[in-house]
Amino acid sequence: MVFFKAKSLLYTVRKTSPKGVRSILILAAANLLLISSCNKSPGIPESNNSYNKVLDSANRLYDANKHVEAIRYINSATGQYKDLSLSQKFEYYAFNYNYLFHLKRDNISAMPYADSIISLFNTPEIKAKEVTRYGEAFFFKGDILFAENRYNEAYRYFYQGKLIASKDTNDCALNDYSYHMGMIMYKQEHYRLAAENFKSSSKEANSCDLTFRSFYRRQELLNNTGLCYSKINEPDSALAYFKKALNYINLNVGKFKVRNDALDVARGVIYGNEANAYIKQSKFTLAKKLLKQSSDINLKKGNDNLDAQLSELKLAHIYYQLNQPDSMISLLNVIHGQLDSIKNQDADADWNLLMAKYFNQKNQPQKALNYFTRYDALKDSITSRVKMLKEADIGEQIKRIEQDYAFNKLTQDNRVQNLYLKIALVFGLMFLAIISTVLLNWRKSRKNIRLLGGLNYQINQQNTDLERALDELKSNGQEKDRILRAVAHDLRNPIGGIASLTQLMDEDECSEDQKETIDLIRETSLNSLELINELLEVTNDGTKLTKKENIEINSLLSHSVELLRFKAAEKDQQIKLMLLDKPLELFISREKIWRVMSNLISNAIKFSPEKTIIYVKIEDHKNEIEIRVKDNGIGIPAKVKDKVFNMFTEAKRPGTAGEKSFGLGLSICKQIIEDHHGEIWFDSDGVQGTTFFVKLPKTNS
Repeated sequence: MVFFKAKSLLYTVRKTSPKGVRSILILAAANLLLISSCNKSPGIPESNNSYNKVLDSANRLYDANKHVEAIRYINSATGQYKDLSLSQKFEYYAFNYNYLFHLKRDNISAMPYADSIISLFNTPEIKAKEVTRYGEAFFFKGDILFAENRYNEAYRYFYQGKLIASKDTNDCALNDYSYHMGMIMYKQEHYRLAAENFKSSSKEANSCDLTFRSFYRRQELLNNTGLCYSKINEPDSALAYFKKALNYINLNVGKFKVRNDALDVARGVIYGNEANAYIKQSKFTLAKKLLKQSSDINLKKGNDNLDAQLSELKLAHIYYQLNQPDSMISLLNVIHGQLDSIKNQDADADWNLLMAKYFNQKNQPQKALNYFTRYDALKDSITSRVKMLKEADIGEQIKRIEQDYAFNKLTQDNRVQNLYLKIALVFGLMFLAIISTVLLNWRKSRKNIRLLGGLNYQINQQNTDLERALDELKSNGQEKDRILRAVAHDLRNPIGGIASLTQLMDEDECSEDQKETIDLIRETSLNSLELINELLEVTNDGTKLTKKENIEINSLLSHSVELLRFKAAEKDQQIKLMLLDKPLELFISREKIWRVMSNLISNAIKFSPEKTIIYVKIEDHKNEIEIRVKDNGIGIPAKVKDKVFNMFTEAKRPGTAGEKSFGLGLSICKQIIEDHHGEIWFDSDGVQGTTFFVKLPKTNS
């Protein structure tokens, strides 16, 4: 993705590069965008996949030399995204940085983007996970500082980038530092040192995954190494490396067919550099052939036009050496037309030098002097531009930076050791305090053990007494249950007799009211017998299972109310019943739920004054039904609210008409409802009125 940026930077970088280092600077400009050829961390997820399409679109615009349009598009589109991943933010900042630094040469505007890239790595976890990109961020800023002639600061950032990259287990991350050191050595004209750095970078780059970016870096490093040997007048070594670079391109050309234009540019640069080596060997025919091949490739639109211009200038030098002034001036006139569109101070200086030589050969000293004066002025400007860099002792500065780093690390280690020493001292004091406390407590514990022995004896005695009391309570409870069963059993016979007598009555001779009364007596007797049976079961072992079936709840509730209306009428009371809008069946015990509702309504009648209304309402909820029985009676005092559901509770009170209460009904109701997996509770202000609530589930549980 990044290579097109490198390609589009070639034109601008080559315009401002010295003639002798054109290929290095051209590829160096591109390299800043190709650093990601090292293995990338796979662990960062893309939070906005659609943003990748924005980056691709911006890249296509940039690749088409629509640089301003690309920058406007990516800046506008990025404002619409709020949750970009670190990788996407990195690409966005790098896009603006490369445009401003390499294309616009605007160091001031590029600096905030370099700082923003560094600020992305704001946690130890991110720094450890993104070693390659983190190191690259320092190289970005170092390049700006270097361009600003702030060499000491730049070297510190380069060295910091190296320290970060060295944490990566893959040597790929280190090749960028070696590359930068090679470029600096080349610019200082320390060509042999530069060659060693380029070879180190090439070796480290072997660890990178084979992508077009890493491939392009490898051929560049081979070419740069050859150029260094050419500069120290070792043409055989130079030609060997140029051949390696071409062979490397041709070996991998099948893998990158879509990049043939970029490969042609790379070949053209290498051809021009080979020609230099042949010129040093005075093989002008071969040199001219290579220079023409180089210029033919790079004069094409979109290719490296500056390299083509420099190749033409080399060819003009050959014409001068071979004393071919006509060919020389013809070519210089062509180059002159290019100087306005392809700005490069070194090319301009070289052109003026050749023009001076041409007119000197033609015995036109004044014109020759004019061109030489322009050449001299341009050369002075070029010389002053690189003087500070050449005078800097990079080796000494790097050594000083390493010493500073070692000193800082030693200082930090000393601080850590001092901290450990203080911690050890604190722990030692704590240990002494703990030992003293243990000894003191040991002495106290011996005394306490004797005291505890006496207390344990007392506790054991109390436990024995409690166990004896519990056994007596259990025996009393069993005796109570026996008495209750006996009473219930004795009641069952007379009530059963009443029920039997109602069966023997001849209803044919009775009026309708009498028949209804007989039915009520029969129904009440049978229900009372069932209640007695329930008491017998409660006081037994409780193992009998409740028989449940699907019962229509509206019908059951209506039946319960109708059976009790006569009882309410005795106190001139009314029972208002509010049923569900449509029938609803529940999986319940008819008799037991009837008993609950009968008990609740009977209590409402018992504890309400005469001429009052009792409300019975059923509501349908999502997973359950709720039944409410509300009276306007004497209420339940707060002090007995937690006792009303106890069997034989002390909270029992007589009714408003003196009705007797045994305190058994609500306890049985609670057992029945809980057996149906439901709930029963009440709400009362303790003075007037009580509402009992019953919830039953709809499920067949």
